[in-house]
Amino acid sequence: MILDSSEEEDEPPTGMLSIPQSPPQSLQSSSSSSISCSKLDEEPGNEEMGHSSSTSQSRDIESLTDDLLGGKVTDLVHALILKYQLKEPVTEVEMLQVVTKEYKNWLPMIFEKASSCLEMLCGIDVRKMDSINHTYVLVNSLHLTYDTVLSDGQNMPTNGFLIMILGVIVIEGNYATEEDIWEFLDMIGVYEGKEHFLYGEPRKLLQDLVQENYLEYFQVPSSNHPRYVFLWGPRAKAETTKMKVLQFVAKIKGTDPSFFLDSYKEALKEEEERAQATVGSAGSTSASFFAASPDPED
Repeated sequence: MILDSSEEEDEPPTGMLSIPQSPPQSLQSSSSSSISCSKLDEEPGNEEMGHSSSTSQSRDIESLTDDLLGGKVTDLVHALILKYQLKEPVTEVEMLQVVTKEYKNWLPMIFEKASSCLEMLCGIDVRKMDSINHTYVLVNSLHLTYDTVLSDGQNMPTNGFLIMILGVIVIEGNYATEEDIWEFLDMIGVYEGKEHFLYGEPRKLLQDLVQENYLEYFQVPSSNHPRYVFLWGPRAKAETTKMKVLQFVAKIKGTDPSFFLDSYKEALKEEEERAQATVGSAGSTSASFFAASPDPED
């Protein structure tokens, strides 16, 4: 079975909860987004004497600023994930302690990028709870109940991964080949056989999602060579809708759900059918209630 785990690599997994001493793997977004949550691994090269210019110096300063801010975004992402795990709100004062006072003026930008990363990668929304005390609460984006349980018993929020996989399946016509899935994961910096600092080994995570009935995975019959596809599982159908997933994917992509026209029309039709079924059920319940009510003249 192709979904079986591949051989383990010699490189140890990246730490998931503590702020790392060295930069973690880049948090990459979809190809249409510019979200970057990590420090760059490469150090700037030395310019040869006599070839520097004001333009190159300006680029160097801009690059250095991006690197420093990227590191602060990564630190804040880790801190917010911990708050989510502890089910605790977070205050602006606490966030400033993470990014340090030297970056106080940059906090709004750092917070915005960290929030975008959390939403895309983890399926976590950061919502303002108290405007006076600048307190925020972290909530599950689509109310999916799946979290990866680590060996130390802590939950790692991976709903962002699940939502994006569900989105690929919808956009590909309600089933996606294994090649479709890995092509998409490559685009967002999640690679087969390589430990991701949030998701762990992605093939193992896909296996878990199949076992948890969020995904279905099977071989296409009568294919010339073994071909495997992913579909929505019963648990995904019970906990979310195609429209909600399309809205999430469209928000990450910076577009409207109708951009995925065919999928959007299908999702809209399902929403209408669901609304009609709800109205019909409510009408049936009301009719049953009145039919069962005793006649006041009896």
